[in-house]
Amino acid sequence: MNELIPPPPVQYGMRFTVGEHSAGHVRRIVRAYLRHWEMPELADPVGLAVTELLANVLRHVPDRRCELLVLRRPYGVRVEVSDSSPCLPTAGLPDADAESGRGLVLLDAMVDRWGALPAATGGGKTMWFECRGGTMVPSEK
Repeated sequence: MNELIPPPPVQYGMRFTVGEHSAGHVRRIVRAYLRHWEMPELADPVGLAVTELLANVLRHVPDRRCELLVLRRPYGVRVEVSDSSPCLPTAGLPDADAESGRGLVLLDAMVDRWGALPAATGGGKTMWFECRGGTMVPSEK
């Protein structure tokens, strides 16, 4: 008898408190899903972008809690990081002597699209980005 093999999941999500080493652990998990979804070419940009968003949670969210959602899409992948801080990020070039403030500039360089949305209820926000796969439709930045 033939055994039915379920299709791969189309999303992965987790809730956690961001610590000093969280980005590395989460990056490995996200890369494993990208390999499973046959999108290994997205491992570097998605991994770096996830690292940036988690660094922002660590730096700017008092309770450091967040929810990560990785969504497989026909065109590539969408990643969302939701947290309890209602402060939406502001993009702009930091002062040349600043020690921080380049995260959104880096994010913009690594992904095809990104944005931030206030939470529908209860405060907080969701930062998201999308990366398109190699043979999919070209991005419209």
